[in-house]
Amino acid sequence: MEIEEAINEVEMEPIATAAAIPKEPPKIKRLEESVVNRIAAGEVIQRPVSAVKELIENSLDANSTSISVVVKDSGLKLIQVSDDGHGIHYEDLPILCERHTTSKLSKFEDLQTISSMGFRGEALASMTYVGHVTVTTITDGQLYGYRATYKDGLMVDEPKPCAAVKGTQIMIENLFYNMAARRKTLENSSADDYPKIVDLISRFALHHTSVSFSCRKHGAGRADVHSLATCSRIDSIRSVYGVSVARNLMNIEVSDTDFKMDGFISDSNYIAKKITMVLFINDRLVDCSALKRAIELVYTATLPKASKPFIYMSIVLPPQHVDVNVHPTKREVSLMNQEFIIEKIQSVVESKLRSSNESRRFQEQTMDFCSSSPVATIKDSSKDCPSSSGIKSQKAPHKMVRTDTLDPSGRLHAYVQMKPPSSSERGGSCLSSVRSSIRQRRNPSETADLTSIQELVNEIDNDCHSGLLDVVRHCTYIGMADEVFALIQHNTHLYLVNVINLSKELMYQQVLRRFAHFNAIQLSEPASLPELIMLALKEEEGIDPQGNESNELRGKIAEMNTELLKEKAEMLEEYFSVYIDSNGNLSRLPVILDQYTPDMDRIPEFVLCLGNDVDWEDEKVCFQTIAAALGNLYAMNPPLLPNPSGDGLKFYKKKVLSSGSVGTASMENIENDIMESEYEEELLSEAENAWAQREWSIQHVLFPALRLFFKPPNSMAKNGTFVQVASLEKLYRIFERC
Repeated sequence: MEIEEAINEVEMEPIATAAAIPKEPPKIKRLEESVVNRIAAGEVIQRPVSAVKELIENSLDANSTSISVVVKDSGLKLIQVSDDGHGIHYEDLPILCERHTTSKLSKFEDLQTISSMGFRGEALASMTYVGHVTVTTITDGQLYGYRATYKDGLMVDEPKPCAAVKGTQIMIENLFYNMAARRKTLENSSADDYPKIVDLISRFALHHTSVSFSCRKHGAGRADVHSLATCSRIDSIRSVYGVSVARNLMNIEVSDTDFKMDGFISDSNYIAKKITMVLFINDRLVDCSALKRAIELVYTATLPKASKPFIYMSIVLPPQHVDVNVHPTKREVSLMNQEFIIEKIQSVVESKLRSSNESRRFQEQTMDFCSSSPVATIKDSSKDCPSSSGIKSQKAPHKMVRTDTLDPSGRLHAYVQMKPPSSSERGGSCLSSVRSSIRQRRNPSETADLTSIQELVNEIDNDCHSGLLDVVRHCTYIGMADEVFALIQHNTHLYLVNVINLSKELMYQQVLRRFAHFNAIQLSEPASLPELIMLALKEEEGIDPQGNESNELRGKIAEMNTELLKEKAEMLEEYFSVYIDSNGNLSRLPVILDQYTPDMDRIPEFVLCLGNDVDWEDEKVCFQTIAAALGNLYAMNPPLLPNPSGDGLKFYKKKVLSSGSVGTASMENIENDIMESEYEEELLSEAENAWAQREWSIQHVLFPALRLFFKPPNSMAKNGTFVQVASLEKLYRIFERC
């Protein structure tokens, strides 16, 4: 024990000695001016969009009426801002980019009444510490302008005379060239900066209606923002944010002794995925998180579905009530009596919303099959179609390529005797208007901002077969050859095409291209998810429909899938317009193609697919499998009822025995009894309508949509979707040999 104690004492002694030695406090030293300036520059110019904001504000202070912005590589390689303002005097160029040089104020008290955008003289100086700055300017009365370059706050050489247009052009190159960590970070996420710049300029264009703005990428021929000076605020909103935003806005005004506010807020018909708030205080673009939260609370409490609003507000306060010097980038300001101002605005917004919520507009999907009847026959019109006797005398065109789909002699229906329409189907046809509507329909202008959706759409574009694309774009529909294949003509070739495969792939592509931009089909009655899943499980092979164990298993599967889909209901509604309520009922489906409604008998399979086959963890795979499930649901499969033409007609005969009774007849006698040729009229009529409607949809909805939107994948050239059955040139050679 004594030896161990001695060892411990020896081990502890150096530690105690080291702890007993007091540490010298580090010496304070003055940082070099270049380090100080670079640190300060990093606070003012945080991203390329920060530099654009400062330069635009300088242009506005110069009383410009036109401001043009050019950006390269999201602003890291080039930011160029040109204006037609009053310019910069030649005498001021040497100190233009020095820190704290400004024409806006001379003493601190001037801040209390400052009304200009800039005032501290830090913006241009900060840019010279993190980039290469070139200024070209000319003032009124000068015959030529001057160009000067700056680095680290100092002018590099004497200003050089040059040709110039009225105003000032400031060019920043190689932003953050000397800040490796920040530049690398921005390069990895550079795709996010240009949209921020576009959004910034859009906000300025919305407020400063007397100034025209433009923004484009370097080398691009078309500007992403192009607004003209206008006297109307709503015209400016329409020009920058689109008609769909402008038509759903309400004007609001607040007038008080201490402040005034006017602006526009979205009404109950406006639908968006996120809030857009454009706030100007004393003509300065700022953020106010407290005001934003207050207005969001009003929308959440007043409107259904917690709508995300569009808000534009311009607040005018006495300059002495606003502290503009609380943030390095001037993004935020401090207001006197902020709580009172927010409460006043919140009250006006709530009152306006409640009055607008009394009437709402809903987009409606109409299905008018009777006016442009899917059961188009040869007796629709004596002028347009030949009579039954006229078919025999009509001759098919000889050695001619049919190019007009309206030519009766070229359509397959002209050679097939069909059931005449009923009296309810003989109405004025609006088929031409339907075709026009389909041809004019294009994909939504707003593209999805999710990278996974963009990748899936790019995969579709990159996998497109150019030869089949030309066939689809310029084909002429002839008619259905059977339940699966349709006949089409392209130039001098005749093809059989699988309409099921085509429609399934088209619907898949359209779901991705119209992602989060769907109208909705409202089900007449909400469908219970557990019941739908149970139906789908019973139809699957390998599951015994009888037995308590199978029923219990199906019940557990249905319960688990229902809970899963209820958890994902918000995402399904927002992105795919598939609405599932809190009770587990399906009540809405998306409109993927106008004038087309899917076969509702296939909904159980669709719901089961959502529960079993979707990978909810991987975003890209999740969206892909949901789109594929919707493609399967909306594919133009044959109706479940047998085709009532040809051999299928036998399924609709009434089985009435000519003699004997069912109770006493043996199975042999039943099989040998003569059946009377009577049909189940109601069931037969339902089947005829279903098949006629499908063929109408294929001709008037599917093929026009294929011509507009479809990108055939390379796999369709090999899997039998397209089969060439005849070529006019080869037929001519055969005839010539005969």
